[in-house]
Amino acid sequence: MNLRQLRYVVATADHGTMTSAAQALYVAQPALSRAVRELERELGVELFARSGRGVVLTAVGEQVVRQARVALDAVDAIEGLSVARANGRGGELRIATTSSLEPELTGRLIPRFARDQPAVRVRVVRCDGRDHVAAALRAGRADLALTDLPVPGDLAAHPFEQREVVLISPPELKLRDPVPLTALDGMRLVLPARGSARRAEIDAMLERVGARVVPAVESDERGSWLGWVRAGMGSLVWYRNQIDGAEGLVVRSFMPPITRMIGLVHPHRHLPPVARDFLAFAKETARETRERKPH
Repeated sequence: MNLRQLRYVVATADHGTMTSAAQALYVAQPALSRAVRELERELGVELFARSGRGVVLTAVGEQVVRQARVALDAVDAIEGLSVARANGRGGELRIATTSSLEPELTGRLIPRFARDQPAVRVRVVRCDGRDHVAAALRAGRADLALTDLPVPGDLAAHPFEQREVVLISPPELKLRDPVPLTALDGMRLVLPARGSARRAEIDAMLERVGARVVPAVESDERGSWLGWVRAGMGSLVWYRNQIDGAEGLVVRSFMPPITRMIGLVHPHRHLPPVARDFLAFAKETARETRERKPH
C-alpha cells in the first residue's frame, strides 16, 4: 500500500468515475485503474462496485476511504509544517523543466524560495520537452520537475497553475475578440526556430486546433518576437503570463480558450527534505495566486 493508491481511491470515491478521478489528478486513466485494482488485490477486498456508468463504494470501501482521508490529511499537514521548520536548511535541489517554463522557475518561484531558504542551492535541469523531463526524474537526475500535465502514472503530479494561450497581433490586424480558433488557419505567425522544443510545443498546440502553420519569422530570439510583431511581420501565439512589453500590440483570448495546466511532478518515492520544502512552498504560492484572482 502507498500514498499514490490512497489518493487514487479517494479521488475515485469523490468523483464517481475513474475517468473523472484521473482527469482531476492529471494522470492517465489506465494507470489510476491499475493502482486501484492493485490495492484491492493487496487488501483482498472489493472497494468499488459498478453503478450505471460510474462506481460506488462498497461497505468496506467506505471504511478504507475514511481512513485514507485521515492518512492523507496527516501527510499534507506534515508537508505544510516543513516550510515553517526548514529555515536555514542547506542542501541542493535539482528541478527539471522545459525551456518555455524555465522563466517561471528562475523569475518567480526560485527567487522567492531562496529568500526563505538561502542555504539551499537550486539547480535547474533544462530538458527538451516533457518526455525528457520525465526521463530526468526516472533516472534520478532531478528531484522535482515543473512540466505540462498530465504525466504518466509512475509520476506523482501536483497541479500548480493553469495558463492561457493568447494571440498577440499588430493593431492593424482586425479580428474578433475573442479570436475564433478558425482564424489561426493560414495566419502569418512569428514562430520559434524549427527543431526547437518551443517550436514543437507550438506546432503540437496548433495541430490540436486544426490550424495550418504559416511561418512569417522563425527564430529562438525570444526577446525579438514582440518587435517583429510590432513591425507587422506576423502575430504571435504565446502564454499570457509570459508577455512583457506588449504595449501598442493587441492581446486577444481564443474562443474556445486554449489553456495549459502545469504542475510540480516527482517519482513515487521518498522526496529529499529540500524537495518537500519546495513542493509545500509551491502549493502555498499557487493557493495565494488563486485567492488573489478576481472571482
